[in-house]
Amino acid sequence: MSPEIPDFYQHRTRIRVCGLCWQNDRLLMVNHRGLTSGNFWAPPGGGVEFAEGVHDTLVREFLEETNIQVSSGKLQFVCEFIHPPLHAVELFFMVDYLGGEPDIGTDPESSADNQLITDVCFMNIGDILAVPEKERHGIFKMVQTLADLKNLSGFHRI
Repeated sequence: MSPEIPDFYQHRTRIRVCGLCWQNDRLLMVNHRGLTSGNFWAPPGGGVEFAEGVHDTLVREFLEETNIQVSSGKLQFVCEFIHPPLHAVELFFMVDYLGGEPDIGTDPESSADNQLITDVCFMNIGDILAVPEKERHGIFKMVQTLADLKNLSGFHRI
């Protein structure tokens, strides 16, 4: 993990919103560097700012990270990640793709010369599951098929 990540997020519970954006049975994924010793693939999302609604956060995060415009849909499931010094509660929403072409965006918490996002693309479930387990979001430990992911609901500790 990059040294600046714990410095910024350590010993605080962070509320994040994440979006499941589907295109022809492929899920939009963002690759981050510095979260593991290698890559880290996850659906787009980020932290809720004070006085910002979760749906507004989701729309903002998609535009910042992926250059894609979305509208927020229903809450699908919730994940909690506790790995000191990090603790996050993640709300996963379905999103509707409105426009834009996937492109590597920016992370406003990182400086211009130290951006974390390295790739943005739509991936099918086989491609996602082919990524080493430690290099993909923990929700993918709970699924084996596209239907499993689309039907995931409830609360999960990952």
